[in-house]
Amino acid sequence: MDKKFWQNKRVLVTGGAGFLGSHLVAEIEKLEPREIRVTRSKTHDLRDPDVCAEVVKNIDIVIHLAANVGGIGYNQEYPGTLFYDNLAMGVHLMEEARKADVEKFVALGTICAYPKYTQVPFKEDDLWMGYPEETNAPYGLAKKMLLVQGQAYRQQYDFNTIYLLPVNLYGPGDNFDPQSSHVIPALVRKFVNARENNEPEVEIWGTGTPTREFLYVEDAVRAIILATENYDDPEPVNLGASFEISIKELAELISKLTNYQGKIVFNTDKPDGQPRRKLDVSRAKKEFGFEAEVKFEEGLKKTIEWYETNN
Repeated sequence: MDKKFWQNKRVLVTGGAGFLGSHLVAEIEKLEPREIRVTRSKTHDLRDPDVCAEVVKNIDIVIHLAANVGGIGYNQEYPGTLFYDNLAMGVHLMEEARKADVEKFVALGTICAYPKYTQVPFKEDDLWMGYPEETNAPYGLAKKMLLVQGQAYRQQYDFNTIYLLPVNLYGPGDNFDPQSSHVIPALVRKFVNARENNEPEVEIWGTGTPTREFLYVEDAVRAIILATENYDDPEPVNLGASFEISIKELAELISKLTNYQGKIVFNTDKPDGQPRRKLDVSRAKKEFGFEAEVKFEEGLKKTIEWYETNN
């Protein structure tokens, strides 16, 4: 990472108090920029263009992480809210950043933007080859519009926007709320609680056959910083660890690491979500030298330790 790049830079991190944001802000602070400005959903409603105009004033770099996001159940319950919130935040923030002559806008997309049936590993060029998986399409498409907006603004206004597509993140400080958490924190919470309460079985949604890929939060932070420093092209870039694990294998691994002794039961009446997820990560390596470093089991152990210590 290049400390010189950040000297005298004023940086805005939206969602900077969230899971990824808090890790990113801590790392950028070590690079000693002139200013780090952080927005929080409680104090800054980024769906309001006037709020966006205020937060981008005198800013050099915007890193837009803020999102309304959750797991399958949350996506099914609030599709309209997820579409509107994420679309409105992105549209207004990028427009106000452009009007304020921000030097660079780093937009974080989502793996949910990919079509439901995408050839594995997912290549960035396949983003438009079909409709996303139904349960997360409103969220995925709203975030995908950041890519369209960024490319359009680059073409018309010469506005420097890059678009990064992180796979599912996990790690210490994740969201463990059962109403809105993603699969790893949801399973960690379930197995730890089941162990502590001597429950005979743990129920998992779906068949257990879908696969997922996960990126440790510290790796994701490094990727975002490297891209901010070194990448200035219009094409989207995948951020991942380039492996896949089935939900069944994931549940068994978390069960083992949490020392849960009971049975795992799959509720096949519940949805599976996207059938497979694994990214082609060659563009990130080629363009800004990013490769994931944290081994999956090691990252899981740290995540479980954090949850057990903080809950």
